[in-house]
Amino acid sequence: MHRDSELAGNVILIRGATLWLLMALVLAWCMVGLGFGVPVLPTIFGGKFSRLLQAHLDFLLMSALIFGFYAARVPLPWHVRWAMVVGAFTNSSLFLMRAMFPVLDTPAPTEGWFQAAFRSYLLASIVLTSYGFGKGAIIVLRSTFRNG
Repeated sequence: MHRDSELAGNVILIRGATLWLLMALVLAWCMVGLGFGVPVLPTIFGGKFSRLLQAHLDFLLMSALIFGFYAARVPLPWHVRWAMVVGAFTNSSLFLMRAMFPVLDTPAPTEGWFQAAFRSYLLASIVLTSYGFGKGAIIVLRSTFRNG
């Protein structure tokens, strides 16, 4: 892989995007397995099928966004790159956890340490993902005024 020294740090973006794309493929096969009645899968994914589909689509979407930032070839600070990659996983995993743990997918949140931990994880994910992609978008936008 050719690396400009200025863009070498962006390799975390391509690594993260490929990992999340592979995760989307695994989830696609899990949905196929559920459709074919593979016995162990309903035990793993006890929640709504739609949540598994949402997780699959979100991993695809996040991968595409990260691939786009990588393709833009704009150097990004390390904290923005890591916020994108980690935030992309945590954001998509929110749907996956709801597919696996139906107790997390109720209209009125139930109380307990598990639900409280999930809410904290959810809020941290939203903040991290918004920071990474928001700051990245601002940096890329600003680069168009300097180089155009």
